[in-house]
Formats: sequence, structure tokens, C-alpha cells
Amino acid sequence: MVAGRQPVCNDVKDHSFFLEGGDVGVLLIHGLTGTPVEMRYVGKGLHKAGFTVYGVQLPGHCGSEADLAATGWKDWYAGVEQALAALQTRVKTVVVGGLSMGAVMSLHLAAKHGAEISGLLLYGTTLWYDGWTIPWYSILWKPLINTPLGRNYTFMEKYPYGIKDERLRRRVVQNMLSGNSADAGLAGMPACGVRELWKLVAEVKKELPSIYAPALILHAREDDMSSVRNAYYVARNLGGPADVSLLDDCYHMITVDRQRDEVVARSVEFLRRIAAQTAPHSGLRVAAVS
Repeated sequence: MVAGRQPVCNDVKDHSFFLEGGDVGVLLIHGLTGTPVEMRYVGKGLHKAGFTVYGVQLPGHCGSEADLAATGWKDWYAGVEQALAALQTRVKTVVVGGLSMGAVMSLHLAAKHGAEISGLLLYGTTLWYDGWTIPWYSILWKPLINTPLGRNYTFMEKYPYGIKDERLRRRVVQNMLSGNSADAGLAGMPACGVRELWKLVAEVKKELPSIYAPALILHAREDDMSSVRNAYYVARNLGGPADVSLLDDCYHMITVDRQRDEVVARSVEFLRRIAAQTAPHSGLRVAAVS
């Protein structure tokens, strides 16, 4: 167990994971209403290549809608800060990455910690919900969410649930609709959670030019939740170098969908470059991907 790792809250079990590896550590952050499970496949792949991996569970997640509604983005970020501090006691170099809102949170962490963060893995970054399943009237969400009725609204997940692989989608949806949020995330997104994401995004958009850590940006070309506009906006506005790659056979959940092995392979290649640049003589234990 990572030193300093604590249960997320009294009523929600901690499903975060820690995989001991070499001196380069990767902090992985799941998305809004999500779960560390959506980062586990990538985490295992990075660990197999020799990296230490910590998949954090954000406060308020893996429980009920009420658990999530009781928290805000600053609470989620406090959990990320705690995870970073714990990981830094075990490794010499830290790269942070995440899926969807987790990618946005990674950017905020990099802005706050500067040179302490050596690289960024940005998967399906979501600054705007503008993918192909998002209706045209989403432009009305912001004013509506701030009304008494809107504040209590829940946006229900819908087909294709961010997943192109049909067999995987059936399993995820079954778990989601059965209430197993620890494995599949919540079936609905409370309006208050969306509002908190917007607050975080507003902060991060201002911070982008101050972020100099190199970034690997992976995004589904047919992302159903957040279009490639998100990826290119981040790349254009980052203060440091960014490598954008689009994936052609998956939807939003690129860490679990059909091209998850491609996500692992490209991430490992990026991490090896970071390792070579930051600690070329440190004897890092980095294995070849089989």
C-alpha cells in the first residue's frame, strides 16, 4: 500500500490500485462519475513495462449519486494532491495522466506543481461535451443547470456509453445499470457534477500556457462524448510540446475500448522518452513490452 493512502470516505470503499515498479511513477486519474477500473488495463500495461503506477480513486466516486453530489472539484483535486504526495515518496520521476475529466485534472496538477511533473498522458481530454452523441441543445445546459429544476437534474448515460466494442459495452452497461458503480461508474451524471467540471475547466484553460511538461494527447477520432476539438485546443495552448494522435477504432473510453493496447504501447514509448531525458543514468528498471 502507498504510504498516506486513505479511504475515500467513510461509506465508500477505496478501489484505487498501486503497482510497484521502477523509479518513474505514473499517477492515473479516472473520469467524472468513473472508477479506477477504467485505468487499470493501461496501468497494468505500464507496470509490465517497468513503471510504478498509482491509479487513484477520486473522493465522492465509486459510491452513489449522493456521494458524488456531496463533493466538488476541489475535493476531487485534494484527493489527487494526496495521491501525488504518496507517489513521490516511492519514485524519482512522476508523470501524471487521466481519462476525460481525469486528463483535465492532470493538467491542473501540472500547472500547480511545475517541474515536479515530468510529463502528461492525456486520454480523451474533455473541456467540452461536444461529441457526436451530444444533442444540439446542449448549449442550453449551462443556464438550465443554474435553475432550481436543473440543479437536481441527472444526465443519464446513453448508447454507446463511450465504448465501440459491443461485448465489452454489454458487460459495462450491465454493471452500471445494476448499481455496481465501483466497476462501471454511475449510470447518471448529477448536474452538480457537470457544473463542478465546468469550474475546473475554466481554471485549466487559463493555466494551459503555464504548463511546460511534454504531453502525449490520445483521442478517439469518433469520440462520442468530446470531439477532437478538445485535443487540438489543448495542444495549441499548452506551454510545452504536445504530441497528438487520433485513434480510429474506438470511442471515448480509449483506455478500455478496442485500441487499449495501442494506448498502452504509445504511452510506454512516451514514458521511455521521459525516463531517458530526466534520469539517463539512474538505472531505471524499464522492461520491454511483449
